[in-house]
Amino acid sequence: MPDSLAQFRLPIRVYVEDTDAGGIVFYANYLKYMERARTELMRSLGFDKPALFDDMQFVVSQVSLKYHSPALLDDQISVTAVLSKASRVTFEMTQQVFRGDELLVEGWVKVACINSTSKRPQGMPKPMFNALTENFKQQS
Repeated sequence: MPDSLAQFRLPIRVYVEDTDAGGIVFYANYLKYMERARTELMRSLGFDKPALFDDMQFVVSQVSLKYHSPALLDDQISVTAVLSKASRVTFEMTQQVFRGDELLVEGWVKVACINSTSKRPQGMPKPMFNALTENFKQQS
């Protein structure tokens, strides 16, 4: 896996359902935004949700977040995903949430591939692994 990686970015609008009574995004919703970005990243590589559940599942095994500033009702934010490490069974991504150029939240997520029946670790299909790792190499 090379050190320089490309970045995936997903724009999201903050709706009232995302906020608390004060119009501030509820802290757990940032995890939902990051999940959406990872899902859309996989879709952009040609793997829609049904393909992701063909005898396998992706599950989050570790996550860490650092909150810098809150997103507010009706903000236009963007969520990034950058592959930082990958094997056939797990991959790790650094993710950030921005409002314009302002960093609101940053996180790290480790995702494991498991067999959908046994729930045991399983390697993701080779074409999926190749698409994930090859599409994150920095274009020069």
